[in-house]
Amino acid sequence: MTSLLAGPYRRARDAWRRIRAWRRISFTSGGLVFTLGALSIGFAAMNTGNNLLYLLLGGMLGFIIVSGWLSEQVIRGLHVRRRLPRAVTVGHELRIAYVVTNRHRALPSLAVEIGEAGLPGRAFVAHVRAGGSARTRSLNSFVRRGVYPLETVTLSTSFPFGMFRKERDLALPGEIVVWPRSDRPVPTPLAGGGRRAAQALARHGMRGHRGEYRSLRTYRPDDDSRDIHWRSSARLRDPVVREYERDGSECRWICLDLSHEPGDAAEAAVEVAASLAAQAVAENRPFGLVAGESKVGRGEGPGQLERVLDVLARVDFSRSAPPTRHTSAPEECVLVSVGGAPGFGSQIVVGPSARPREPALRSTAGREG
Repeated sequence: MTSLLAGPYRRARDAWRRIRAWRRISFTSGGLVFTLGALSIGFAAMNTGNNLLYLLLGGMLGFIIVSGWLSEQVIRGLHVRRRLPRAVTVGHELRIAYVVTNRHRALPSLAVEIGEAGLPGRAFVAHVRAGGSARTRSLNSFVRRGVYPLETVTLSTSFPFGMFRKERDLALPGEIVVWPRSDRPVPTPLAGGGRRAAQALARHGMRGHRGEYRSLRTYRPDDDSRDIHWRSSARLRDPVVREYERDGSECRWICLDLSHEPGDAAEAAVEVAASLAAQAVAENRPFGLVAGESKVGRGEGPGQLERVLDVLARVDFSRSAPPTRHTSAPEECVLVSVGGAPGFGSQIVVGPSARPREPALRSTAGREG
């Protein structure tokens, strides 16, 4: 019997949702008082038969009808396009831009608000001429990293008299990616933990910022001024800098352990991993990330940082998650964890009581047995 009723109930529910999405109307405080006044005058007119009261009632009802018709024209025929930034960092303002197009041929749209389901920020458009477009934006901020889905945009207005608020939903799917903070004070890790790092130094070589002198080259804006060779720069009349050998093992592999309960400590660990990546960018050091099943290969620069932050925005913590391992050389990785684990060259252990935005960390260097 229940299965027989499930189909009609579901169809009725979907039909009601479509009707509700098409238009919704609600009273404002002024509109409620005005409507109750009109009902009172109508009741008095029917009891007394006074023509003046009937005339007043007709005027008030006409006022309500005109208000409903004009508010309908304001939001009817509007088309909205949303423009989102690639991502936003926790605690920073997110500006969502909207382009509102009025497809009505004769009437402008006035005093329209734009809202998103689940977001507190609202945008406002004062005027969109017939056949024209207008731009506006809303401001929002987030206190947790993650991916926030967007489904509908709600247009609303109380034009022209502020008595009723009419709303209309437009399906507009999308998502907001919220990156974790990457400005925590973190200790500089020692990946490789002593002799293994020295062995790796002998195995690989690449261009870098410090190490054995290699050659001179033209100065670039991101170079350290301490590397400028002033005598050669004066002779060539163009700044040149010293270039050094840097070992390939200086790639910072950041391993985030996801086998922990979700909570403040886990979120603090994510912020530590993001801060290590940002630190590597500041040091012009290549880096990569391993977090559960997700991996970001070796790279450097702001683009690599964005790829790492995208992965960190999506990771999920669970007690049943497999331990994080970098299969090629775990002893050369930096483990970020709530509880710690053996076998890594360096570890940054986040205290169980740590909270996001608090530098409650301790660093340990790996040792060989």
